Amino acid sequence: MSHIAVPFPSEVPGGYEWFTDEPKFDPKLHLALEKPQTTISLAELGYDSDVIKTKASTVAASSPFRILSDEGAKVLLDVARKLRSHAISCERIENMVRGGCYRSRFLRDLCVDQSINELMCDIYDVDVAPHTMPVHLGHMNFSPSDLNKAVDKWHHDTLPLDYVMMVSDPKSLSGGEFEYFLGTKDEVEQITASGNSLPNDRIVAPNFPGPGYAIALHGDMVVHRGAPLKAPGERISMVNGYVTMDTSGDDQHRHIDLTLVDDPESLYAEWAKHSAWRASNRLNHLINTIDFSSDYKSIASQLEAAVKDVTDTVDEMRDHDNHEMHHYEKT
Repeated sequence: MSHIAVPFPSEVPGGYEWFTDEPKFDPKLHLALEKPQTTISLAELGYDSDVIKTKASTVAASSPFRILSDEGAKVLLDVARKLRSHAISCERIENMVRGGCYRSRFLRDLCVDQSINELMCDIYDVDVAPHTMPVHLGHMNFSPSDLNKAVDKWHHDTLPLDYVMMVSDPKSLSGGEFEYFLGTKDEVEQITASGNSLPNDRIVAPNFPGPGYAIALHGDMVVHRGAPLKAPGERISMVNGYVTMDTSGDDQHRHIDLTLVDDPESLYAEWAKHSAWRASNRLNHLINTIDFSSDYKSIASQLEAAVKDVTDTVDEMRDHDNHEMHHYEKT
């Protein structure tokens, strides 16, 4: 069954052009899908049931699983190298590429592929769709120039559900591991606020067998990072985002952080579409379920909740001065 929340735009934003020298994405040639052997739940990280019931999925992370064939991994590495010239930096990440799906049709078609989406539905045990906002499709992280710097500092994501894929061969690297913390965001906040480092015995570094392997992640609930490299090397990873088709829970996005990194030409329209999609689903649910009642306060509250994403978006778009990107390493 096809799951599409907001269709990918038919036109690219101003300032973007399609690559003309890449192969067409072919799932039969470029994919080699396998299920992960294990998953870990939000409850196992220490989140309580009241928190978990408002989230997109009960799953926190999976073990590594294969997405790309050898040929698919080879093509994606070529695409990533071409995109490297469009890298930008921020306080958290020195080298990253956003909006790559507006430049590479191969990357776009990979990121919205429905056979991968079916696998992600199975892993998360909920119906998901490729992310409503293309800035969250095919995000690329590249090696920093300074070996003392993490590829990506300890953080939780600005979106709820994604997978993290190794694009370059992790076996060729010294350091640069993808790591996540076995605990809650509140625990990390308390540990780092006191000036301490996260305890090594609660840090997991999944073993990726090679390029084209990924782990599923509940990105805004699991604190994670790309560790520093111990020696120079080509370290490239990709993050691809998803949304749950059930919009009754929390939005779980921190859209305001995106104003510090993303191209405003695309960001605000994408953000508006995302919020409108969620509100549309919630309003339709209200149309179909609201009961006759003289309790106008209750009805007003239900209507207010249905459009909350839109009103929050309007407020944030109009007032995002002096905002700082959230992460857990302040040096």
